[in-house]
Amino acid sequence: MTDRTTPEGDRTHDLIGIGLGPFNLSLAALAQGIPTTPGTHPLTTAFYEQRPAFHWHPGLLIDGATLQVPFLADLTTLADPTSPWTFLNYLRTRDRLYPFYFAEQFHIHRAEYDAYCRWVSEQLPTIHFNHRVDAIRWDTGHSLFEVDHTQLTPDGEATATGRTRTHHIALGVGTAPFIPEPLRPLAEAPGTPVIHSADYLHHREELLRADHITVIGSGQSGAEIFLDLLRARPLGVERIHWLARTQAFAPMEYSKLGLEHFTPDYTHYFHALPEHVRDALVPQQWQLHKGIDTDTIAAIHDELYRRTLHGGWPDATLTPGVNVRTAGRLSGPGTRIELHLEHTQQATRSRLTTDAVVLATGYRERPLDTLLTGIAPHIRRDTRGRPRIHTDFRLDLDPALTGNIYVQNAERHTHGVGAPDLGLAAWRSATILNNVTGTTPYPLPQRTAFTTFGLTPRPTPALPAQSSSPTPLTQDH
Repeated sequence: MTDRTTPEGDRTHDLIGIGLGPFNLSLAALAQGIPTTPGTHPLTTAFYEQRPAFHWHPGLLIDGATLQVPFLADLTTLADPTSPWTFLNYLRTRDRLYPFYFAEQFHIHRAEYDAYCRWVSEQLPTIHFNHRVDAIRWDTGHSLFEVDHTQLTPDGEATATGRTRTHHIALGVGTAPFIPEPLRPLAEAPGTPVIHSADYLHHREELLRADHITVIGSGQSGAEIFLDLLRARPLGVERIHWLARTQAFAPMEYSKLGLEHFTPDYTHYFHALPEHVRDALVPQQWQLHKGIDTDTIAAIHDELYRRTLHGGWPDATLTPGVNVRTAGRLSGPGTRIELHLEHTQQATRSRLTTDAVVLATGYRERPLDTLLTGIAPHIRRDTRGRPRIHTDFRLDLDPALTGNIYVQNAERHTHGVGAPDLGLAAWRSATILNNVTGTTPYPLPQRTAFTTFGLTPRPTPALPAQSSSPTPLTQDH
């Protein structure tokens, strides 16, 4: 059995990955076995993750919840469908291809995607769990990056420290739950039932015991949590309030041409726009990635309607267009919470008393500055102090640093709404690996959308000429 925690010796690596979500896991899978240049040794990589095992949003693996992208958006298929790390090969190893075939599910369960990723992570010898990366430095004398790391026990206790040298680094530290400022003191106070949706399943039973529950957030997570709570509450005494800042509980843009915003073509177009245009554009595109799946909206309406069949209305309130101005605990027994609300269109204010709050308020990119303190002077930044990032996902570094640092899901300001999308994971990993090796182990598509974004489109490859006669099959028996 491969040692899952200890890096391989002290040799210099071609690429070190820091963090192991789906994006760096995709990179690790596609990096396995490819050569640095034709005829040379395979790419040497190591991926460090401080958790003891792979888990993908465990607090949101609600029964029945599915991915919002097709199963083809796995770790490798859209770059290499022949990879041993595809979702279909995972099903084959589990003897589940025929059940999946007959299930006819284009969008798989989140729990199944989590299990698939964990299977991949357990097979790759380059992945090292229980390793926390503490610092990154540039070694001028050897023209290499130094990565300091601490080995941890499964309980998080430090046991040893180490240092690894590498030519290149891939940062996949992911995102962190976002808690709005007015609610942060309550969320951080011990014993107060104000939790982020990332921890929903860990607190579900406690939430269901609350007399009144408030869900804040109009995205997919908020909708799924509201529906799950609604289904679990008694008829007529649901006592759930769903609040949202958006002006409606709006469906996600999921038309076929709308989805072309999640193609490499659009990513290249967005990257070429001026900085101020990109910054103005991202908030306008919220419905591309922050709306609600139409099936979930329909299920919520169906459940609410079912509860009217015998007369009366469910005790559930859905209010969009509302901001939470302030919040606090009420004095007296229990842990009652008072939310001070403002309706943006009516310009009215009110108070809501509740017993528990679920914050489905999304995630924010983890700041890179802490990890990159040792090379901060070498990072070139935009007018707002954010790292500048090349189209091939490299940080824009001082030329004195001859190695590259690649980012995964930290580039929305330069690459657009597709940065966190699973459907672009394999393409981004392939782009990075092509750049690392200086070759094309993964040929990239020259065109990916029917939409032409802008008046100066990327050149379109000519279609191959059609043969007047069928191509003979190879006779090799």
